[in-house]
Amino acid sequence: MRRLVLLKNTAKMLSYRKKERNKMAYRILFLIIILGILLSTINFSYAKEISFTRDDRDRLIRLETKVEEGQKFIQRQIDDLKTFMLWGFGILFGGMGLLIGFVIWDRRTALAPAVKKAEDIEEKEEKIEKALKELATKDPKVAEALKHAGLL
Repeated sequence: MRRLVLLKNTAKMLSYRKKERNKMAYRILFLIIILGILLSTINFSYAKEISFTRDDRDRLIRLETKVEEGQKFIQRQIDDLKTFMLWGFGILFGGMGLLIGFVIWDRRTALAPAVKKAEDIEEKEEKIEKALKELATKDPKVAEALKHAGLL
């Protein structure tokens, strides 16, 4: 019975090895097929030089002229935009300068009467103070009042 079990185990081992060999063979066959497909898709005509025809050359020349015209148009638009921006900023800053000048002129003209009035009042004050001091030399009560006020 033991022999029979050993024979069965040996048979199983042999069939297992056979299956493994078949798997390995399929793998190798698969790799060969993939390698064949890859090598068959390689085109060795890429190394050939393709020369341009006269039509291709004419097309390139037309394309080049269109690109140059487009660049000139864009450059002209950029120049126009720069000019517009310079004029705009010039007008803006000029207007701001005029506004500041007007504000300064208006302040001077508005303050001039007030300054003149203040000067007149100071002048009158000095005259009154001078007259009171002269009166204080003649009248002792006025002198006492001026001392009390801190004017003498």
